[in-house]
Amino acid sequence: MTTRYRVEYALKTHRRDQLIEWIKGLLAVPFVLHSQPTAIYKDNGEVLKTVAADTQVRYAEIMRDVENLMLDHIQHHERNAPGKSKLNLLVPSVGTFFTKLYLEDAFKYQDQQRFISRRRFVAPSFNDIRLILNSAQVLGLVRSSEVQLVTFDGDVTLYDDGACLTSDNPVIPRILRLLEQDRKVGIVTAAGYTDAPKYYERLQGLLDAMHESTTLTADQKQGLIVMGGESNFLFRFDPTSNARLTYVPRNEWLLDEMQSWSGDDITELLDIAESALRACADNLNLPAAILRKDRAVGVYPVNGVRISREQLEETVLVVQNTIQRSAVGARLPFCAFNGGNDVFVDIGDKSWGVRVCQRYFGGIDPAKTLHVGDQFLSAGANDFKARLASTTAWIASPAETVELLDELEKTVYS
Repeated sequence: MTTRYRVEYALKTHRRDQLIEWIKGLLAVPFVLHSQPTAIYKDNGEVLKTVAADTQVRYAEIMRDVENLMLDHIQHHERNAPGKSKLNLLVPSVGTFFTKLYLEDAFKYQDQQRFISRRRFVAPSFNDIRLILNSAQVLGLVRSSEVQLVTFDGDVTLYDDGACLTSDNPVIPRILRLLEQDRKVGIVTAAGYTDAPKYYERLQGLLDAMHESTTLTADQKQGLIVMGGESNFLFRFDPTSNARLTYVPRNEWLLDEMQSWSGDDITELLDIAESALRACADNLNLPAAILRKDRAVGVYPVNGVRISREQLEETVLVVQNTIQRSAVGARLPFCAFNGGNDVFVDIGDKSWGVRVCQRYFGGIDPAKTLHVGDQFLSAGANDFKARLASTTAWIASPAETVELLDELEKTVYS
């Protein structure tokens, strides 16, 4: 019963990525046709090697075909051609690709890491394809242009959920390496603090390492900024501050489109969100309290209680739908997301946060920007909108972020 429930729940629309599911379905055919589940490793070694080689060829061919469909989709968009591209017809939710994705080469790389084509009982999985797409995007960035800006989510991307970036975190030397290469770094987080010390508490290991570095120049140290509350509070590195960060006034970084976000609309949207959150807390009997901030409102658990995933996602979807049906919800961008054990609604979203980072550093192109995050599902995931502003990599843990940055380094200098 539990297994069936989990399978059915995972098939719900808001828990799926249509592009990944579609590619997974394509790869399921050669897996079924070429796998040899009855063969025994010990007695059929040569047979299994031959089967694995044949399966690898078929997987690579499919990835090449999908790569060509993606290229056609890019060209269709660039030509502003009428109608939909073939890929758009096959995967209606597919978005914009800022660079070519080298799926065939990425598959061959990940096959060496994960031995996908050698498996006989486990077909290519969601995670296999997610990592192949990440590798394809890294290759696309390096081969098509160059990486000038890397932005990161915080929780689950740089550090464990609810944790802090401590000095022993292996991602720190990788971020310092990006800065030493004159790349810019933005930490775009949902944490909506208005004062620098709270961000210092979360990012202390990185900020102290930057402050103490003897290899980073003063200009390179200015290559790090922190965008809080999705797109609401900007801080720059400041070696003279005890918190290592200084608040940047909004009038110095607001995008032209953001100038029209009126205070009355912000208040109205947060009022609607708060009302919907209170209704959900009452209806679902959530052991939670409401927290209203300057540009956000949320519901969080009290007394260390864990709120179930289903309750969190129900709350996200109810609040999201309620705001979308309001007049102010059509005028003002917002982000309703599941934070793991809470639900918050922020003014703006990470697409705006990434765009601010791009503008702050002189107007970096989306095709030269990589956003790394863990939440890319279509609902209740605050990294999802970043796809509108930059290329993206979908990771599942801080360890995967480290692997991705090492892969980027290896690809650049290979």
